[in-house]
Amino acid sequence: MAKILVTGGAGYIGSILVPELLLAGHEVTVIDNFMYNQPSLLDVCKYETLSIVRGDVRDRDLISKYIKEAEYIIPLACIVGAPACNMDPAAAESINLGAIKIILELRTPEQKIIFPNTNSGYGVGKSGKFCDENSPLNPISFYGKLKVEAEKLILAAQNAVVFRLATVCGVSPRMRLDLLVNDFVYRAINDKCVVLFEPHFKRNYIHVRDVARAFIHAINNFDSMKNEVYNVGLSDANLSKMELCEEIKKQIPIFYFVEAKIGEDPDKRDYVVSNEKIEKTGFKPQVSIQDAIKELIKGYKIVKRNNFANI
Repeated sequence: MAKILVTGGAGYIGSILVPELLLAGHEVTVIDNFMYNQPSLLDVCKYETLSIVRGDVRDRDLISKYIKEAEYIIPLACIVGAPACNMDPAAAESINLGAIKIILELRTPEQKIIFPNTNSGYGVGKSGKFCDENSPLNPISFYGKLKVEAEKLILAAQNAVVFRLATVCGVSPRMRLDLLVNDFVYRAINDKCVVLFEPHFKRNYIHVRDVARAFIHAINNFDSMKNEVYNVGLSDANLSKMELCEEIKKQIPIFYFVEAKIGEDPDKRDYVVSNEKIEKTGFKPQVSIQDAIKELIKGYKIVKRNNFANI
């Protein structure tokens, strides 16, 4: 059993990860400001091994108090995505980068960090060439630049594992509808159509439950994985927007999609990703993109957009 501090632990990923950590027997402290009024950890309040702190990750005194006992630190707290960061750049910088600096200043060298970056840091990849962990980073958006800078600081500090996550999808108690797969499935159900810009731009995908499994995998194999970066995604799901829509249409036949000549991705994401490095450590995702779509169709019988939006 390890003592684990998770910042942003009531968010989209944390709401899946924290219950799994508790189930595995770990002692977990969550720091979250619950900015979306989400009730996502109510079902695990029964665990005596869970502590919940309502607070701001930029509060140095607060972090100093709760970081001392942690063997592992998982900094999930983040303003996620280019649009949300552009809406409040000051908050984005102080949370996505400033809070990481506070953690690095306060933690001891023995304390282990597992950090989620985004593979949108690859920006525009080279046609036909897979991006691996040695590929140059070329973040386009402010969000991508902040996450890449945080990754550099964490790797320089050592005793850390960094994940470059593919575009995450799937149902979580703190649902997000602004993620690409989640958004397209929602539109397919509710609008019956979507207008695609840059339809041939490719990116990689991963289910939120597999992201949680990757963190647990890193805890269980930390010594052999430390001080390295790992792409985390579905190796059979390097899909263009058009290909993703075709997969959705297989399950929602009335879905109609058409290409438009206007609009652009603020991250300019267009790349295919190799996940071979983490697969060689023994990690294999368990949820296919088809199963993620099936799950979302069921989930959208429950949720509506006005309940779950970051922007």
